[in-house]
Amino acid sequence: MTTVDIPAGWPATEEEARAVQDGLRARVVLDEPGPPPGTGYVTGVDVAYDDERDVVAAAAVVLDAASLDVVAEATAVGRISFPYVPGLLAFREIPTVLAALEALPRPPGLVVCDGYGLAHPRRFGLASHLGVLTGLPTIGVAKNPFTFTYDDPGAPRGSASPLLADDDEVGRALRTRAGVKPVFVSVGHRVTLDDACAHTLALTPRFRLPETTRRADALCRRALQEATPRR
Repeated sequence: MTTVDIPAGWPATEEEARAVQDGLRARVVLDEPGPPPGTGYVTGVDVAYDDERDVVAAAAVVLDAASLDVVAEATAVGRISFPYVPGLLAFREIPTVLAALEALPRPPGLVVCDGYGLAHPRRFGLASHLGVLTGLPTIGVAKNPFTFTYDDPGAPRGSASPLLADDDEVGRALRTRAGVKPVFVSVGHRVTLDDACAHTLALTPRFRLPETTRRADALCRRALQEATPRR
């Protein structure tokens, strides 16, 4: 497990954080297809918090994209690096997530975030932020639509509908299990929306959420428990 310090010069105010988003947003790449779904490696990242103890734990879990077997994993813990502000959650998570990714023994391939990419009020959620900083292809697969609107997709698995900010499609509501609430997929960096949805379906053969997210969620929670033992 890697221990992480808050980086020097890390934004301390909402104004500073928004300025960083503004500076990085123009570097998002939207016209690359990314790796073909079901090939190579795909990595899930997630975080867990203990706000009372000022601790955040991050996990990165690498799966074989074809078999969905775990081939590598890493964790990192550190202090919470930013207060809770909707739309700026990446600033709470990025330092430890980056440390977990850097601790992996192999390249992560596509990175799947439990959150948003372009489907973000400032069009720069965690998946986009992480993609720009690392250069890796990234997507966001979220449990809820944030502030955006959508029509309920058809009941069959694979049905989708646009996730809309006014008339702009910022992602898709995607049905990963027949008759079950959709997930909300958006591009992070260096992947098209069509391929982001195809990756999400490839990662959800049995459950609503991607295997990447399920595995990373379990690992970061375990890492947090180990870092904050109850007395």
